[in-house]
Amino acid sequence: MMRHAMTAGAALLALTAISATAASARTPYDGAWSVLIITDRGTCDRAYRYSVQIVDGIVRYAGEMGLDFRGRVGRGGAISVSVASGGSRADGRGRLSQTYGGGTWQGQGSTGACSGRWTAERR
Repeated sequence: MMRHAMTAGAALLALTAISATAASARTPYDGAWSVLIITDRGTCDRAYRYSVQIVDGIVRYAGEMGLDFRGRVGRGGAISVSVASGGSRADGRGRLSQTYGGGTWQGQGSTGACSGRWTAERR
């Protein structure tokens, strides 16, 4: 289903987390983030919002949907994420600062391709 691919893609791009204190954070990006994923092209839902957690620079999904997130934030804030659900998949890239971020995503599902942009905000 394309929605799941875009949801996964968005979520991955999505890039957000449950907070960790500054004392326990191992990267400047560790903690809770809220990610908004917007579809600009394709038949996917118009927008998705996800909560993600970044721990030691690794992106983890903080929700209950059956999404497989795989992502990492580099030293300079460059982020790359892949999200999969069922037969759908989405990939996102972008950059995070210590409080905000953004980038693009694209995905493929059973109903075709979708793409768009994402923004993230630390919680």
